[in-house]
Amino acid sequence: MAKEYSRTRRIADQMQKDLSMIIQQEIKDPRVGIVTLSEVKVSKDLGYADIYFTCMSLNDDADARVTSEKVLNGAAGFLRTLLAGAIKLRVMPQLRFHYDPLLGSANHMDKLIKAAVSPHTKAAEDGENENP
Repeated sequence: MAKEYSRTRRIADQMQKDLSMIIQQEIKDPRVGIVTLSEVKVSKDLGYADIYFTCMSLNDDADARVTSEKVLNGAAGFLRTLLAGAIKLRVMPQLRFHYDPLLGSANHMDKLIKAAVSPHTKAAEDGENENP
């Protein structure tokens, strides 16, 4: 019988909280921008932690995302050291950062839905205005 809230899930949640604070306070590289950690997945053997992030940079393009990912993966050892001081684990997982395209996809879908609904909404509003 599987546990409702496993140890790896609790570790992942704690890592997400602590890493978000560490990145905010310690990473001074302007190429990163404002980073939001959307999810942390820790392997069962605590060997790796996959960290999914979104980045609110001034120039929101593919190059900025790749640069942010490279900078965060380059600082993974430093972040892992700081994280090990915050979380007492026997083995601290290796950190792997991945850009999470979910936010961009959600914005794109929102624009498509608004574009599809707006002609119908405008027609309905015009129909309501005609009937006194």
